[in-house]
Amino acid sequence: QVPLVESGGGLVQAGGSLRLSCAASGRAFSSNVMGWFRQPPGKEREFVARIRRSGGNTYFADYADSVKERFTIFGDNAKNTVYLQLNSLQPEDTAVYYCAAGKKYGTQKEDYDYWGQGTQVTVSS
Repeated sequence: QVPLVESGGGLVQAGGSLRLSCAASGRAFSSNVMGWFRQPPGKEREFVARIRRSGGNTYFADYADSVKERFTIFGDNAKNTVYLQLNSLQPEDTAVYYCAAGKKYGTQKEDYDYWGQGTQVTVSS
């Protein structure tokens, strides 16, 4: 059983929007921390956003500076799914986007235990 499955990538013009989904199953579902990373062509994988539960329905989330005010991470517990809403997309946002799950509220790849297969986002100018 694949622990994390992303969907929602595609080709969009600059200024457009996409919503990425990440469905969690198995051990990944029990993780308190979910994150999104991206890997632009020819570059290293980089942190985009993270979210963690803090008791009840309280969540904390934060973002890389490059996507603040444009991207939003949120979850739907009933669907075991975390989303990343991408607005005001720019060509520099072109990358493979990966969902990750773990127990450490970190911004490094090593902080996460489970990874999805990635979904391509391409933004044309």
